[in-house]
Amino acid sequence: MNTYFLNRKFSLLAIILVFTMFLAACGNQGAEEAPATENKSEQTEDTGAEEEQAEADVREITHALGTTKIEGTPQKIVTLYQGATDAIVAFEVKPVGVVESWVQQPNYEYLRADLEGVKIVGLETQPNLEEIAALKPDLIIASKLRHEEVYAQLSEIAPTVAHETVFDFKGTVELMGEAMNQQEKADELLAAWDNRVADFQTKVADKLGDKWPVNVSILNFRADHARIYFTGFAGSILAELGFTRPENQQSEEWGVQLTDKESITEMNADVFYIFNEDDPAVQKTFEEWTAHPLWKNLDAVKAEQVHMVDEVTWNMAGGIIAANLMLDDVYDRFELEK
Repeated sequence: MNTYFLNRKFSLLAIILVFTMFLAACGNQGAEEAPATENKSEQTEDTGAEEEQAEADVREITHALGTTKIEGTPQKIVTLYQGATDAIVAFEVKPVGVVESWVQQPNYEYLRADLEGVKIVGLETQPNLEEIAALKPDLIIASKLRHEEVYAQLSEIAPTVAHETVFDFKGTVELMGEAMNQQEKADELLAAWDNRVADFQTKVADKLGDKWPVNVSILNFRADHARIYFTGFAGSILAELGFTRPENQQSEEWGVQLTDKESITEMNADVFYIFNEDDPAVQKTFEEWTAHPLWKNLDAVKAEQVHMVDEVTWNMAGGIIAANLMLDDVYDRFELEK
């Protein structure tokens, strides 16, 4: 074969070799670029998942004063009424701020150990907004009854939810469980309460038979008058336990004030539960009214079913721990095993 043909043959081989290498290089480049595209897709998916998780962590809580958005699980919580302060202890969460108790200041004795070192932020009826803001809370628990006028200012400090009243301890637990992202704990607390109520109902009915249920009057003496409570904290609990009210006490109002001893007959019931403030003027009124002939003719008095009870757990505390303490008291007075 002559030189000319050899040269052409080698040139053709060289061209084919170069072209093959070019195609291989293009293939490698495509293979290298694929993971980059896949990584970009994965990053987009990760970002979307994070955004969805963030949205899932934001809850809209509907309450007595509107709707409030709360993110995640609040850590710095301020409670502005006694029932909420009681409840947060039941949740085993230590608040950063609470309002002062009505008596036994600064905190009720049964809560004092759990609230040691917690900041007092004014009164239930007049919370100190500056002190609350200084704590930089991420959740405030309020009451429409007490705080409707300052709700807008509280909401500027931190997300704020409010219950309608201050004595509905079960409603307070439900609201706080939702707001604090502690729904399971709230369900646990309420289930335990329901079990205790059912247990009491069974045992008291077995013991008293056809004498159950009994009519009850919740009485309170003040320096210048006496009161019969129909509803409220103690009234709602006794109704749930199965107690009944006399015919003249069927109103759904809080109760009635009696300013004349001639009205003593309105108190009549099978059982009296009485809570009074530890005050000399109150004691004087109590002694004067209970010395009256009309008092001595009341059914509970004649049956020796007049019980002096603790004003904090039966009236002023308003929380689920206090409710259980009150139920303990009722168990004991009927001599039932808890």
